Amino acid sequence: MLNWDDPFSAPIAGTAEAKKQNEEKAAAQPAAPAANDLSEAPASAEVKQMPLSNAKPVNADDKRVINGEADINQLAPFKYPWAWNYFLNANKNHWTPLDINMAQDVHDYRHKLTLEERHVYENVLSYLTTSDILAMRNIGLAVMEKMTAPELQIYQARQVYEESLHTWTYQHCIETIGLDQSEIYNRYRVVPEIYQKIKLANDRLNTVMRSDIDLHDPDELENFIMSYAFFAGIFEGSWFYNGFSPIFALQRRGLMKGTAEQLQYIMRDEVMHASFGIRVCKQIMKEENVTLDPKKVQQMFEEADAAEETYAGYILRDPILGYSKEVHHGQFRYTANRRAKQLGFEEPFPGAEATLPWLDEQANMRKEKNFFETKVTEYQTGGGLKWD
Repeated sequence: MLNWDDPFSAPIAGTAEAKKQNEEKAAAQPAAPAANDLSEAPASAEVKQMPLSNAKPVNADDKRVINGEADINQLAPFKYPWAWNYFLNANKNHWTPLDINMAQDVHDYRHKLTLEERHVYENVLSYLTTSDILAMRNIGLAVMEKMTAPELQIYQARQVYEESLHTWTYQHCIETIGLDQSEIYNRYRVVPEIYQKIKLANDRLNTVMRSDIDLHDPDELENFIMSYAFFAGIFEGSWFYNGFSPIFALQRRGLMKGTAEQLQYIMRDEVMHASFGIRVCKQIMKEENVTLDPKKVQQMFEEADAAEETYAGYILRDPILGYSKEVHHGQFRYTANRRAKQLGFEEPFPGAEATLPWLDEQANMRKEKNFFETKVTEYQTGGGLKWD
């Protein structure tokens, strides 16, 4: 039996230690009265009759993404069946970082990577470790509680879990490789080029990480939509989507394949996160009849672009084989244009072309491994989403 105060301290049932503990507990406790002992009748508690209520059935047409009045505790009937489908598909994507063999990565890092490649690897992980915690907090504290349709909240609850899983994955890579955890985790605070991206995200997201926001107020509503559009379209849809590519470039040369495989699973989650967030933003704008200021939208993308260019200049100050800061920045602009179009905005960087034509393949890979060599953890649906 588990010890509820400390479940990990409970002795194994049937052992001498367990029997001794049970005997000591029995001796210390007063004898309980027999079940049929009626010598002292228990005092009768007065029970008040609750008045009957006349609640109306939930009508799906009454649901709204935000500012809804329908019962948030009643899942069906659905108004947004697509949100429920995201949840069902996400639950087909089960994996943990322990499913992937990292032994070759340890050898690669110590014996094959150049100093420039180690610099890229370490700083990509340093940025990602902080970013996924930020993503987890944003969904849990800023977005999820504002939703007034439970089918949306349920997928976002899954998203919070997945962001936690991603954080575990980065920690697993850092620990397995043998990196200095304190140094890696603190880089975002002491390296200006990394901190700039985190600060920009915090400035955009923290303004809505409050429970007292009145989304009936036009200014607060616009700020909330801008924040969510930044999160879905830029933070997850562009920065994350583009952010794994330096590690994928190493993978394409046969290096750090375990880490890259971990990031492929994460990328598939992020594809779904961004796709869901973009759809929710568009639904809110439709239901609330909101059109965002094109100048503010353009400024949002330009700020993100400047931060990404600075970041790329740091992690790729010395290019590695097959990858450079120009390639990284060019792919960000191309990806940002796609996300802007999906949100219904004008392209912020007209004419930007894909500099990494292989990047989309990373989210569509199907794993085929020998059953006796490793656990198969194949995503069934995460790579099947279409952005365009």
